[in-house]
Formats: sequence, structure tokens, C-alpha cells
Amino acid sequence: MGRFGVRLLRLFPSPPFTVPGFANTCPLHQAGSTGALPGHRITTPGPSCLLRKGLSGTAVGQHVLDLSGPEQRLLDKLYGGLISGQRASLAECITLVETQHPRKKELAQVLLQKVLAFRRQQESSNGGKPVAFRVGLSGPPGAGKSSFIEVVGKMLTSQGHKVAVLAVDPSSCTTGGSLLGDKTRMTELSRDMNAFIRPSPASGTLGGVTRTTNEAIVLCEGAGYDIVLVETVGVGQSEFAVADMVDMFVLLIPPAGGDELQGIKRGIIERADLVVVTKSDGDLVVPARRIQTEYTSALKLLRRQSKSWNPKVVRASSYTSEGIPEVWAKMAAYRDAMLSSGELQGRRRAQQKVWMWSLIQENVLWHFQTHPSVRETLPGLEQKVTRGVISPGLAADLLLKAFTES
Repeated sequence: MGRFGVRLLRLFPSPPFTVPGFANTCPLHQAGSTGALPGHRITTPGPSCLLRKGLSGTAVGQHVLDLSGPEQRLLDKLYGGLISGQRASLAECITLVETQHPRKKELAQVLLQKVLAFRRQQESSNGGKPVAFRVGLSGPPGAGKSSFIEVVGKMLTSQGHKVAVLAVDPSSCTTGGSLLGDKTRMTELSRDMNAFIRPSPASGTLGGVTRTTNEAIVLCEGAGYDIVLVETVGVGQSEFAVADMVDMFVLLIPPAGGDELQGIKRGIIERADLVVVTKSDGDLVVPARRIQTEYTSALKLLRRQSKSWNPKVVRASSYTSEGIPEVWAKMAAYRDAMLSSGELQGRRRAQQKVWMWSLIQENVLWHFQTHPSVRETLPGLEQKVTRGVISPGLAADLLLKAFTES
């Protein structure tokens, strides 16, 4: 959808506000729609009018207007519970961020601004270095991601760490439902008071993560969790969106993960900072060693992403816990190397820009799909495309023309 989204962005008319500062009149408080909270009339989930002037020098979230009394009390309650480390408040905050309700999406952005300001204070006290370590874990279905996280998470909590796990579960392409079953494989970790596990449905989002995973990471860090593990859905060769929101990208592959040629194919493998061959126990030890050797050789042929780190390949078993301490040692070595070189901070800054544009593309597509002219023209063009009267490309051009001309 990347090219299509960018094309829409170029064609999308200028937004009804100016920068710096937001105009006094906002489309969110003009013609109303159903589903709004009492005292508010809402149209589209466009730019927030909760945030007023103050884009330079101070945090945007410090200047809030149009919050009702109940909304202000709700945000104060959630924020207070979050920064004090209450797991229930963290769960409520993530639910607020994941909502599709227009008004609640605005409230979520106000909450996120407060949490971001709190996190900046923490990082300032920490010498400008991040206070949490973000790790993304991905791999094909059945690679043992949930079992691996259970063992690693228990080891980390026993060492005094606070671990948050954001597990993304696939959603049905027919019904839209999601089993959210990853947590059932983490029975011990889910009962640990120093751990927080949040399963979320992918809801059709590609790349193995949800559209709000990035915001959920910020909330977990605000709640005091110093290690955030993001488990993606079972992914394929070109799905690595999680790499653009974490400090370290770990790829888990089973012992039958292909040969050396598979390893040098471009895609997910070249984004990995660490490759873990899972299920290295029993009869699978020999094939696991072979895969480790082949992938180690393959990674040498790929271009380095970092000047401070060479990707490694290790073996581990979630069943016997063999190799788990060594995996964490590699992760810690990566974190220390990236922090000392300053690359980790630079990576985070670049990731924020990537996700800003990703959300822009998503919202522009939403505006296109809900535009009156497009909705009026779409049914007739769809019928012509299905009958073979016109090509899909011509239909797309006609829809874009209807969108821009109106």
C-alpha cells in the first residue's frame, strides 16, 4: 500500500489548520455525528483540536482545551495509575489507545503526550539514554516464540527486571475475530507480578504488528517496565514492520528453517540483529547446529546495518533452557554496544519518523475511502471492473479524479 498511500498523500487537499498552532475553528467541533460523548460533536478522526498553541519550546500536551470534567478526571486517574506501575491502569491505557472511537482517540493522544513528557524526564535523569530496552521477536508460525518469551521473561524477572510482553495475535480474514491465545503459553510469566502480558489482535494490519503497538510500547515504558518484548504474529519473508519500532530485532527460526541459500535471500533476515535457532534439544540438536552454521555463513554475505554490531546466530531450547542465558548475554552486549556508540538513540529517532508517515498514509486512505464522491462513484466502478468492462487501473484513476476534483 506504500506507493498508493503516498500518491493519495500528494492528492489530498490541505488540512483545515495551520502550523504553528491550531486554528480556533476545528472540523471536529462543527457538523456533528453520532457516537460522540455528551457535549461534543465529532465528524472525522482528523487532526486533534484538543491541543492548542505551544508547538515550540514546550510539550504540546501541556496546552489542553475542551476537556470535560469527567474526561480530565479519567486522564488524571489513568496517568497517575500508569506512572505508579499499576498493571490495571496500564491495561486501561492500552485499551484507550487501541480504540477506534474518534473522541477517545483524541483523549489517547493527550495521554500519550503526558507519558512522553514523563519519559523525557526519566531519560534526562539517565544521562540522555533510554531507560527501557525494546526487543522485537519474530519468526514463522510454530517457531516457538511464545515458549521462548516465557522462559526468557521468567529469567529476567528473577534478575530484578520488569518485563512487558506485547503479543500480537492473527485475526481471521473471514470473520475478523482473533483467538488471543499467546498468553496461554505463558502460564508462569502471566502470574509473575513483575511481568505484564498484553495480547492484541492484528486486525488486518500487515507486518506482524498492530497499528498501535508503537504507542503501547511507550505506555509500558511509562509504567516502569525496563524491558519490552514485542511478539509478532507468525510472519513470512518480507514482514518485518516490528523492526521499525524496537531497539533490537530478534528472528526465531526452527531447526528446519531452510538452507544457506534461504538465509541470504533479502528480506526479514537482513533486518535481524540476532538469529536464534529454537528447539535445539533431543533429536533436533544436530539439525539445529547445521542451521546455525549455515545462517552464520549466510549473514557474512549481507550488508551490515550497524557499525557497532555484527549479527549473531545462536541456539536455544525453551524446553531445557539450554542456551537461554547466552541469548540474553548477546542481547545485553548489543544494547551496550549500541548505547555507547549512540546508534540506539539515532535508531529511535528515525523510527518515530517512519511511524508518523505510516499513520499519515493510513489516515489519508481512510479519508479517501469515506469521501462522499468516492463512495458515490465506487459501486458503479466496482461492477464495471468485475464484468471486465474497464481495468482496475483505470477505475483507480477515475476514483482518484473524483476525489481530487471535488
